[in-house]
Amino acid sequence: MVPVPGFEGRRVAVFGLGRSGITAARALQAGGAIPILWDDGEAGRAQAKDEGFTVEDLAAADWSDFAALVLSPGAPLTHPRPHWSVELARADGVPVLGDIELFARALASYSSSSSGLTGGPRVVAITGTNGKSTTTALIGWVLKSAGLTVHVGGNIGVGVLALPEPTPDAVYVIEVSSYQLDLTKTFAPDVAILTNISPDHLDRHGGMDGYVAAKRRIFAGQGADGVALVGVDDSWGQRIASELSQRVIAISSNPSPPRGEGYVAVPGAILESDQVIADLSTARSLPGRHNAQNAAFAYATARALGVSHDAAVAGLLSFPGLAHRMEAVGRLGSVRFINDSKATNADAARQALASYRSVFWIAGGVPKAGGIADLADLFPRIAKAYLIGDAASAFAETLADTPHVIAHTLDAAVAAAAADAASAGGDQIVLLSPACASFDQFKDFEARGEAFRAAVLALGAVPETAS
Repeated sequence: MVPVPGFEGRRVAVFGLGRSGITAARALQAGGAIPILWDDGEAGRAQAKDEGFTVEDLAAADWSDFAALVLSPGAPLTHPRPHWSVELARADGVPVLGDIELFARALASYSSSSSGLTGGPRVVAITGTNGKSTTTALIGWVLKSAGLTVHVGGNIGVGVLALPEPTPDAVYVIEVSSYQLDLTKTFAPDVAILTNISPDHLDRHGGMDGYVAAKRRIFAGQGADGVALVGVDDSWGQRIASELSQRVIAISSNPSPPRGEGYVAVPGAILESDQVIADLSTARSLPGRHNAQNAAFAYATARALGVSHDAAVAGLLSFPGLAHRMEAVGRLGSVRFINDSKATNADAARQALASYRSVFWIAGGVPKAGGIADLADLFPRIAKAYLIGDAASAFAETLADTPHVIAHTLDAAVAAAAADAASAGGDQIVLLSPACASFDQFKDFEARGEAFRAAVLALGAVPETAS
């Protein structure tokens, strides 16, 4: 755990008792604060009471006595309207913070203390609309493979404040969402990464301008010594890269190298100045152009932190992959099953569809704005689509003449896709890449991915790790 100093003996309101909230309360208490917790759900309040925390209805509390409000990233800060706890905090001049900001303040305190740390640990932070989880996991793997002391967490896996206490040699690799970035003020990663930007979460940021501004905050605290890695395949990334004053390394999939310092990612390789510097053709867990981009971010990060070229490439080639993101979960005869449940929007699904010449595609759930219309250029790659959840009817209309069936449930879709793929003969791919959120039928994309895995194995498929 990373204890949070600076609030010793003072009351700190904590709203939202999911993973980040309850972890923040523990870290605040470890640092000497008096956390006062509340959640709209009874289960969260019960857990807090079981751990011995003070649970108090913040709607009726005296806010003049609070040193800060630690807000769950799931609660709106500004849009569609501020959460009631935010309005109460602002009325009394109470600062509103998030777990990433608490982490930043804790590291700053360690670095300036007499604990023996020299300059403090280093921080790599990753954000972006798509690819950030794979990039985070890949960076952590490459750095660990190179012998560094690495802690991976944040919006992926372990909450940032639950990571191990700082040591001088530690490197924190943290995935950060736009919601978390909105709650930061002093966060200053040594290496800050923006993978890409496409429209998402617009209701929570008041539109595209607010969303882009939130993503850009990952660079705001960096000084002249900071390194900014920016994906420049979209206009928003291009503009941000051109406006930053720190060292900028551009990552592109454009065959023409980006201006200035940067790398080009093509399927199976990373290029610098038109020269292949990393051959990824044998990296089983990094198929497609998008994974080459993820690898380019990881390679650039490793090199910025002093890892040798050979060690960085070796780490890339040995990466085992990330659960629910282009994850090979099983094989039944000549049919492979790929779990890409983390593709919760069309842009993410594009990366998976573009990686295969022909797929039996399972898609659907709670659709994002625009649906799958932007994927029309990839429809010829779809041997047949199996549509589930709330989006099924709308997706069927968009697919038009592309072979498809409304399967309704994931189990039915897996069974039908497996049968059709087997009948087609030869090597075939059944791909779950929903292009949708999961909340109509599953609690989250992880549960959806695990349900896909279970359905595949129930057919008698051999787990990919055992094949």
